[in-house]
Amino acid sequence: MRVLVVEDTADIAEAIVMRLEKIGHAVDWEKNGKTAVELLAVQTYDLVILDLTLPGEDGIQVLKGMRARRLATPVLVVTARSAVDERISALDVGADDYLIKPFDYRELEARARALLRRSTGLSDNTLCVGPLVIDRAGRVASVAGRSLNLTRRELTVLEILAIRPDRIVSKEELIEQLFNFDQEPSPNAIEQFVARLRRKLGDAPIEIRTMRGLGYQLATT
Repeated sequence: MRVLVVEDTADIAEAIVMRLEKIGHAVDWEKNGKTAVELLAVQTYDLVILDLTLPGEDGIQVLKGMRARRLATPVLVVTARSAVDERISALDVGADDYLIKPFDYRELEARARALLRRSTGLSDNTLCVGPLVIDRAGRVASVAGRSLNLTRRELTVLEILAIRPDRIVSKEELIEQLFNFDQEPSPNAIEQFVARLRRKLGDAPIEIRTMRGLGYQLATT
């Protein structure tokens, strides 16, 4: 999934980025509210993690602007502002959840999972497609009880395809959700991930189909 972190405190932002990238997300980091607004106008995100006290434009204004433009992207506010009125204000202008600093990064991951799960219409952290089971919290996948032993990015590719089985996902969409602006994927990176996934799926009754000129599709056989 593609995540935008808008936070001007470097050590907090770096810790969030590191943890989210470790579990397979592509993460962009912006320190300035105004720059974040400009980025949100050109890039689609699955989740925004937003501080309220920012240079350029504060988090409430960033959030108001997102909702005024009808951006439905889930927003998790993380801030040192602990007053009830501050929380109510953020929620009323469109925040989906609120986390007060200092916080446990495990809780941030859990809240991020919940928002991503809700945005894709899932009721829990388990994705099932035929015999394929993906535990999105544990970051593991198995077929009929057999562990697939996937790398971080292999699991993310499989997860993206499994969220909407039978839907065709373009190579461009996969690249957007796997790599941030600072990373340059090789031209055949997606083909390599898909090839490795096919080998690990083996003869399981589920396959990743190549839809020539369109993208990839996960389907049972």
